[in-house]
Amino acid sequence: MMREGFFDGGKRMEGNRKTTIMDGETMQRTLKRIAHQIIENTEGAKDLVFIGIARRGVTIAQRIAGYIHEFEGVTIPIGTLDITFYRDDLTHGSDQPVVGASNLVFDVNGKKIVLFDDVLYTGRTARAAMDAIMDLGRPNFIKFAVLVDRGHRELPIRADFVGKNVPTAAHELISVKVMEFDGEESVDICDLKNGD
Repeated sequence: MMREGFFDGGKRMEGNRKTTIMDGETMQRTLKRIAHQIIENTEGAKDLVFIGIARRGVTIAQRIAGYIHEFEGVTIPIGTLDITFYRDDLTHGSDQPVVGASNLVFDVNGKKIVLFDDVLYTGRTARAAMDAIMDLGRPNFIKFAVLVDRGHRELPIRADFVGKNVPTAAHELISVKVMEFDGEESVDICDLKNGD
């Protein structure tokens, strides 16, 4: 197995590349499928907005909005949400979170929101994002879209649109790479055990 570094929660971790579950072509097909599902399940584009959780959730939202524009000829507004201060799992140690800017160019009141993230794991990121959105107003609804659902939920949260369900062990991590940040496209299961 190839040894590779990856980021988890802003910290560089080491892991063994275990399995590639999506290459760039598979990722593209998966995102197009999610785009079609969103079109079918959001009651039309009126008042529909996308919010991506920084960082890779934004990229996924942008790509799916592009596919919807290609398929339906409509432009979906896209916002960026940084949920750092809404997380309940930050430690009080010396590592300070990197805080980015949220950029919502629309009022959330009455909107049909699709929230995007790359991986659904414990559900804490999604909960923090929904708390942040609700602090800004009262949307018509919030639906949740993820590229990968890896299981291990700690909160009763599920995604409405899932690219792929990938059961993982506790010592594994899903690494999503996108061209915009990583210079390549893949979804890998990385093993956190040393020496395996």
